Amino acid sequence: MSCPSATLVVWTSAWLHGAAAADDVLDALQIWAELHEVVADDDGTATALDLPGPDEMPAAPAMLLAALRRTQAGDGRLVLPVPGDTRGLGGNGPLSATAVRAGQAMVLPEAGLGIVPRLVADQVIRWTVFDHPEITPPEHIPLGEAEHALAGAMREAASTLVDLDVARERPNVRKDIESVMAAQPTPLWPAGMPARSLRVLQRAAEVAAILEVAAGDSPGGAMSASATRGREEALRPLLDAVRRARCAAVDEAVRVLGEHANKSR
Repeated sequence: MSCPSATLVVWTSAWLHGAAAADDVLDALQIWAELHEVVADDDGTATALDLPGPDEMPAAPAMLLAALRRTQAGDGRLVLPVPGDTRGLGGNGPLSATAVRAGQAMVLPEAGLGIVPRLVADQVIRWTVFDHPEITPPEHIPLGEAEHALAGAMREAASTLVDLDVARERPNVRKDIESVMAAQPTPLWPAGMPARSLRVLQRAAEVAAILEVAAGDSPGGAMSASATRGREEALRPLLDAVRRARCAAVDEAVRVLGEHANKSR
């Protein structure tokens, strides 16, 4: 499982390096929604990037690609923020607040831009562009380190299911996990997408599915407040490992695709 921001990061980076066409980027986004639209967060950003402002009719995502080309934006980075952890978003502000609500963002540190998707209607995603010069690149996480941590998280997730009595509460827990996995979109990736990144994204999806089932209320009744808190505390480190693995996998994909494109020139 991935997310719209991961798709945009990987495909726009491939496109900016000449390894994909603009239509390829737009086609890859269709897995997440039938319609994508773009606005700037404020009028100043709208003027600078030649995008519609917050009170204007949204533009097609092709205008966003054109803006990134004009600004020589450089490679994007995936950020998956949660309350209390907004690293890579340049501190507090509209970008951080919006990204935390969405749980994701694409940042372009060289251009000082952040882009956050939001589902505004059925099958409609609106991408809001923020001008934020204080953006600092997110922490680089080596893929090997993230993969190792994720492997540990997979073992811990299985143990957590037992400790939290999820298997007893949900007799069909395996089917529940399979259902969560089956419900997730299958993103398209550029040619040359590194196998290791794909493997880590897949493993992250598997752990996330286990944790989603583990986090759910037991069938037949709501959990007590103390039980809910205990469950959240037990799962939080595992969720962090999933976030870190996804960001590391996307970073590695951007690096590899960019290197391959540069060598082929």
